Amino acid sequence: MGNKELCGAPRFHFPECKFEKSQKRNAHIVLKYILPAAIIPTLVVAFLCILKFRKRKVINNSDVDQSGARWRRISYYDIQQATDRFNDGNLLVKVFILEQEGSFRSFNAECEILRKVHHRNLTKIISSCSKMDFKALILSYMLNGSLEKWLHSEHHGLSMIQRLNIMIDVAEAMDYLHNGGSVPIIHCDLKPSNILLDEDMVAHVTDFGIAKLLSGDDSITQTMNLATIGYMASEYGLEGTVSRQGDVYSYGILLMETFTQKKPTDEMFVGEFSIKRWVKISCPDSLHDIIDAKLLVAEGEPDTKQDCLLSIMTPALNCSAESPGERTNMNGVVVALKKIKRLLLN
Repeated sequence: MGNKELCGAPRFHFPECKFEKSQKRNAHIVLKYILPAAIIPTLVVAFLCILKFRKRKVINNSDVDQSGARWRRISYYDIQQATDRFNDGNLLVKVFILEQEGSFRSFNAECEILRKVHHRNLTKIISSCSKMDFKALILSYMLNGSLEKWLHSEHHGLSMIQRLNIMIDVAEAMDYLHNGGSVPIIHCDLKPSNILLDEDMVAHVTDFGIAKLLSGDDSITQTMNLATIGYMASEYGLEGTVSRQGDVYSYGILLMETFTQKKPTDEMFVGEFSIKRWVKISCPDSLHDIIDAKLLVAEGEPDTKQDCLLSIMTPALNCSAESPGERTNMNGVVVALKKIKRLLLN
């Protein structure tokens, strides 16, 4: 209002704007020459980028994470076709059979546990797939499979130092679960098939499907889930009592199995005669009778190796004591095994 210099389109009742000839000439130059010269190269570059992106997508069919690792894409169909575990060389997909009782609870437990923990000796969860009729976890693939394969397959074998390193890895993982966070985590099903080995033979504890979180200051809790026979402590099987000491017991049995190559469910163990009783009555005089033959030579066995093997059985027996109160803790096991390793290497 009152701006006499305001000009514009006549249909809006404004006076016509009067441009200088130079202004008209400049506008003409911009529209005819400069603007096309700027737009055309931009369009060409954009077109080439689109072509390059499409070509890369078709050829590689892969994703790259922040570390530079390249991952093959896995379709939902591929995962659906897996009945248990599917791998593509980089990823391990664990599929939950929902028809089995407790599968939903197991999936939820693993998700809850694995998002709370970060340790080099625990399996890493990369992602998950959760639908009403389908559930799966996507984990880091472990090239060398399970410890069970290496202990009980004719085509695989482990040296003494490899076995010791693996058991130290497992002990450190369990110590972290028990004592490394604000809430203790109880694995409840420690056994060779739940220990996976990566390309460097580093052990990773996996399968937290029946794991438990101890709330507050509680040192024990109850469960209705059944762990694996042969590895579970008596108080677990009889009363459903879950505690750190239960995991310690399973570790002790696992330690015996690793160096004797005998499963706790072997047919030789019947009635009151168990793997821990077999180890206990054989040490120290009959050590050669129980240790895996691959670890021993017929003659000239160094005393140091025999001393180390005998020393390994000491924490194994302490861990598997019948009374939970008599069992050692995982931190003490880590210290003892690392001391044995130094002795063996020296």
